[in-house]
Amino acid sequence: MSYGVSAALQAGVYQALISDSDLAALVGTAIYDAIPSGSLPATYVALGPENVLDSSDKSGSGALHLFTVSVVTDSAGFQAAKDVAGRVSDVLVDAPLVLTRGRLIYLGFDRASATREGTGATRRIDLRFRARVQDDI
Repeated sequence: MSYGVSAALQAGVYQALISDSDLAALVGTAIYDAIPSGSLPATYVALGPENVLDSSDKSGSGALHLFTVSVVTDSAGFQAAKDVAGRVSDVLVDAPLVLTRGRLIYLGFDRASATREGTGATRRIDLRFRARVQDDI
């Protein structure tokens, strides 16, 4: 197993999201690798947790990354969050990410969870993706 491609995968995912003009039309520049302090915009996208499993085989070291991208909004109802989540999914599924280390074998959608946070109007959709990477080192 190799965890060595993790940072490169995260950077590639982030770059794909911030480079998409349709996603920018929905959330502007509110796409975060780390949530900034202070007040947040009404709707934003954030890279979230990741679990990694060994996926090495006779061709070399590899890993299966299960990572989350969250969409959070204070808009009433889930429609705004679902519009953004749909675009995030469209951007990432089968994306030809450029990695600074290793190579992406595949990137696909795994599952999503849509919830209301607390008793307020905040809506959250956590999208989980599966990325298989190979480390060429």
